Amino acid sequence: MKVSVIYALPQEQYLEELDVADAITVEEAIKMSHVLEHFPEIDLSTHKVGVFAKLAKLDQPLRDGDRVEIYRSLPRKPRDAHAVDDKKARIRAKKEKRAETSQ
Repeated sequence: MKVSVIYALPQEQYLEELDVADAITVEEAIKMSHVLEHFPEIDLSTHKVGVFAKLAKLDQPLRDGDRVEIYRSLPRKPRDAHAVDDKKARIRAKKEKRAETSQ
C-alpha cells in the first residue's frame, strides 16, 4: 500500500511517498520516511501527528492512501497573542490616562 509522510516549515516542506506493508502504524511510517534524520528537532513524544488533518496516535494503523502529517508547535496560539496584545494596550491606555489626570 502507499502512504505519504509530510512535515512543513514556513520556508521548507518535506514530502515522502512510501510503498509499505499492509500492517504499518503512523510511527513506523514516520521512521521509514527518514524525516527524523532530515529534521532532528522533531520529537515524536512532544510533536502531534495526524492523518488527513485529524489527530492520530503513533500506534494507529494506516490504510492505503493515508497522508501522515507531523505538526510543528507554534510559538503561541493566535488567539492568545491577540489577548496579550489587547491587555498590553489596555495597561498602556490606563497609564497614559493617569499621566494626563495628574498633570
